Amino acid sequence: MAAAETLESQVGLKPACEALGLSRATLYRRKARQVEPQSNTCLHPPPPLKLATQEHQTVVDLLHSARFVDASPHTVHATLLDEGRYLCSVRTMYRILAQQDELRERRNLCRHPHYAKPELLATAPNQLWSWDITKLKGPAKWTYFYLYVILDVFSRYVVGWMVASRESATLAKKLIRETCIKQAIMPAQLTLHADRGSSMKSKAVAFLLADLGVTKTHSRPHVSNDNPYSEAQFKTLKYRPEFPQRFGSLQDARAFCRPFFHWYNTVHRHAGIAFMTPDDVHHGRATQILNIRSAALDAAFAAHPERFKAKRPVPQPLPQAVWINPPADESSDQKEVAFLH
Repeated sequence: MAAAETLESQVGLKPACEALGLSRATLYRRKARQVEPQSNTCLHPPPPLKLATQEHQTVVDLLHSARFVDASPHTVHATLLDEGRYLCSVRTMYRILAQQDELRERRNLCRHPHYAKPELLATAPNQLWSWDITKLKGPAKWTYFYLYVILDVFSRYVVGWMVASRESATLAKKLIRETCIKQAIMPAQLTLHADRGSSMKSKAVAFLLADLGVTKTHSRPHVSNDNPYSEAQFKTLKYRPEFPQRFGSLQDARAFCRPFFHWYNTVHRHAGIAFMTPDDVHHGRATQILNIRSAALDAAFAAHPERFKAKRPVPQPLPQAVWINPPADESSDQKEVAFLH
């Protein structure tokens, strides 16, 4: 670099670079690195519209006052104008709040309570039930019948159902009581999960569950996947080919639901429970069925091992645990959740 500068002073820049075999761009770049960077800061006079220090502090004190601490800048500005006062623009108030790191919701609003995510586990039938109510269209527009369904989460078995002309806590209480008696539910055995409908949250149902020793849980507001098993069961109902657009009467709705739930419990093979029927799983026949399937696969493998590429086939196992919202920190083997359908 020094040699190039010396030669440049004698013969010029271009001949010097040619003589040394150096690119002029490289020389310019190296010279630029040696130049001390100039400060980018420059002093400007304050803008004439800027608030004076005392005026700025007056606005800050006003926004922090008890009168306006929970008011938006637009409200503060309009209130002061109504009183014949003007301190600054609304935009300036927002800018001052931003400088104070206070640019957030200032209005006095209701803070909704935090609803914890329900994390519910079932490892056997009659440990966790899910229930919900869905509408069935009636004979005329805006007329409905109401289908109440209680589902065992582990076995997917419909343990109780009812079709009524209205949604009622009294009817729900009757269905829950009769279903618990039919399934011989003991105190502290069962958890009953539901969404946040009026019947689900009613005092009548809450008092009944307390008397029966049943723990109740509810979905979070506006969270549809906190009650997935009941929602999936309703989808199976309404997507059946024979499901009508409307029911002519309450008797028609009951006449349709009676064979449907018999089919759902005893014929329908559910993907979430190893393609067994809910009735088999709920009444403890799953192990026997798995043994039969395993024996059939063993016989097929012994007869033609080449068809299985020398790998012994095994039947799909029945899930040992079914969760509603598995904990995020659980390992993958503890999160085994059956498919809905």
